[in-house]
Amino acid sequence: MTATDVLLDGFSRVRGVVENVLKGAGEATLTHRIDPEANTIAWLVWHIARGQDAQIAPLAGGDEVWTRDGFADRFALPFPHSASGYGQTSEEVGAVDVSADLLGDYYDASHEATLAFLRTLDDADLERVVDTAWVPPVTLGVRLMSILDDNLQHAGQAAYVRGVTARLGLR
Repeated sequence: MTATDVLLDGFSRVRGVVENVLKGAGEATLTHRIDPEANTIAWLVWHIARGQDAQIAPLAGGDEVWTRDGFADRFALPFPHSASGYGQTSEEVGAVDVSADLLGDYYDASHEATLAFLRTLDDADLERVVDTAWVPPVTLGVRLMSILDDNLQHAGQAAYVRGVTARLGLR
């Protein structure tokens, strides 16, 4: 097994969690906040896909799925198309109110773009420096692990909220 195989497996595990979280989820489930400032499932899944898309696209030398495939317009969120969730306010978190189907479509498109990029890599590619603003400079391998780590954490949060909403009997 190569390092890129491990990355492919890791990102595929996130996909499994996201699919389970979205399966059968209605508006009440997707927008429920377990406290007034908490992240919703809708925001968490959007942020997973956006964060991945916004970071992978430049590494791959391509366009973000978000704008290229019209998802930004379909979501019609009340903040700039460049937003990816980092540093957003509680009000902005609450503004992500879209269907599970649309969330799933965007997540899947972002995920497929990530896998396509990963399949072009070999282990030597992971040593390439992609960000010199840090000490030590960030390699492609470190950046990909950072993206995967963020995805896994937010997927776990979404799964937790889904469990809470199920106990509350929300749909």
